[in-house]
Amino acid sequence: MKDYIEERAVSIANYIIDSNATVRQTAKAFGVSKSTVHKDVTERLTQVNPALAAEARKVLDVNKSERHIRGGLATKEKYLHQQGSLV
Repeated sequence: MKDYIEERAVSIANYIIDSNATVRQTAKAFGVSKSTVHKDVTERLTQVNPALAAEARKVLDVNKSERHIRGGLATKEKYLHQQGSLV
């Protein structure tokens, strides 16, 4: 694996851990795709630094378990905003 990929994987994991970021937020911050973020954390990082990979994975698992709640809140906000503009 190339050095810059290893460095990116470590940087991505540190960013996720430090900011409790989602895959989408991380992808946007690093200018890569969501699949790249996921692959860096789940596959590449386990070869470079398994402990860091496990820690980042915990954050991603929490985010994944909460995403349906965030989605529901976003939808609620959308419809509340639409009602306000109709009145």
